[in-house]
Amino acid sequence: MSNQPTVADYIVQRLAREGITDCFGVAGDFAFKLNDAVARSKTIRWVGCSNELDAAYAADGYARVRGCSMLMTTYAVGELSALNGVMGARAERSCVFHVVGMPTMRNQRVGKIIHHTLGDGVFQNFANISAQAACVSAVITPDNCVHEMERLIATARAECRPAYILAASDFAITPVTASAPTPYPKPASGPDLAKAVQAITERIQAARSVAVLPACTISRFKLQRSLQALIESLGCPFAVTPMEKGVLSETHPQFVGTYSGAGSSPSVLEAIEAADLVIDAGGVNFNEINTAAYSSRLSSEKLITIEVDYVRIGDRIYNPVRMGDVFEMLAKAAPKNFGYSAPHRQAPAKPGGKPGDPITAAALYPRYRDFIKPMDRIVLESGSSSSGIYPLPLPDGAETQSAPLWGSIGWATGATLGIALADSSRRTVLFTGEGSHQMTATAIGTMGRYGLKPIIFVLNNDGYMVERALEADPNWVYNDLAPWNYHTLPAALGCRGWFTAKVSTLGELDAALARADKGDSACYIEVVGGRTDYPAGLVAANKRLEALYADV
Repeated sequence: MSNQPTVADYIVQRLAREGITDCFGVAGDFAFKLNDAVARSKTIRWVGCSNELDAAYAADGYARVRGCSMLMTTYAVGELSALNGVMGARAERSCVFHVVGMPTMRNQRVGKIIHHTLGDGVFQNFANISAQAACVSAVITPDNCVHEMERLIATARAECRPAYILAASDFAITPVTASAPTPYPKPASGPDLAKAVQAITERIQAARSVAVLPACTISRFKLQRSLQALIESLGCPFAVTPMEKGVLSETHPQFVGTYSGAGSSPSVLEAIEAADLVIDAGGVNFNEINTAAYSSRLSSEKLITIEVDYVRIGDRIYNPVRMGDVFEMLAKAAPKNFGYSAPHRQAPAKPGGKPGDPITAAALYPRYRDFIKPMDRIVLESGSSSSGIYPLPLPDGAETQSAPLWGSIGWATGATLGIALADSSRRTVLFTGEGSHQMTATAIGTMGRYGLKPIIFVLNNDGYMVERALEADPNWVYNDLAPWNYHTLPAALGCRGWFTAKVSTLGELDAALARADKGDSACYIEVVGGRTDYPAGLVAANKRLEALYADV
């Protein structure tokens, strides 16, 4: 009997060395041998989810905290059910290792007609589809397992994007061929690094004012300290777009605010759009969410982009250049210090309204602002809730996680499972709307099963509020939803000891917030709002529908 681990055991053991301690997934017969390897592992726990899409969203959230994650599904029906979530992880840069169990190679080689196929004896119909959601992929065999796992891990880590790992079930229980793993080379900066830093330095020295816009890649690649050191060396203002909320502390004296084009405050517009030079640190995505319906007025002539692996100044590209190396060299060079300090922040007014008043957007979001604590992990669903929360100032160490680029509704509930599981030492707070929540609400049961204590706010405003805001007529029938009793879901899904409430007045809301703030249990609060009581961001979007969609 071989002393070598099986392919399945090796895959699990190798991913455990990346700091992964949980595997999200749904079992399936073609993946049983891989499932078994997780179940017997002493380092990775199996986290069974109610469906593959929930599992993929959870893996995305987990990877944002831990740096990478593990997702396991069965061939075809399982992997395709997860595909939307994995594709979103690629768009938003999350390193998810998607491990898929295939039919035996014996059956594949004889073209056997079998379930989970198209009945044509072809077993590669779906591999190319799933591979499109990854930056690297491989079919693992006993002979290539050791080498390929190094390549897969190194490439996915370097890109901070998913890897797609296929293993036939008979190969999964076969011992790997004995060989020492050869470290796969990590990406490194080339000779262009010095040229890029010199070119940036010259532009900084010639500028009268400089500003920095950090991208979400700063947190994905764990480069917050490097970028903060550069910003402090330059003594310049920095702002974040909605997608980057909390990448760096918003209590930093050089933080000027949230930049979203015309939706920005005057002080933010002055600091960013009036600057001689704007350093795009990490590749900010100037999509319609980040720019308040493309209302940004940043000319390309004043923009320097420091991407993950290249620098762009005008039409000149410097590569290969790793952004962490650029930050460190620029900070050491300290080409200029602009001595900027953000204007004094006025203390916000206390939330208004009387206890018997109905809950309005104007009264709700200031209460959320006061509820959020330092170091909170705030999970935002795409839609009305995120639109109301993006403008809020965050206390020290608080961060938001959202997916506005991919924009798949339901993401936030599943991601909350992964985020809360990845780090139980910090409070995880979910803000979502009822329409999105209906897509993935079963993840609540998984949170209860694993003893997690998230705080969940579900805005019930009688349908898809964000969809209503994005149309001239808000009353189309397809924006209506089944009227669920949301606050009863935790009990129905097996959650024990959760505080739940349905609130429709400010007094009820204040009492529920005070109860949730105790932190002794998971909390689920259904907040009843007005059908078309849009937060300010959606009001602005509603006025710019032509710019958003290029409708004639």
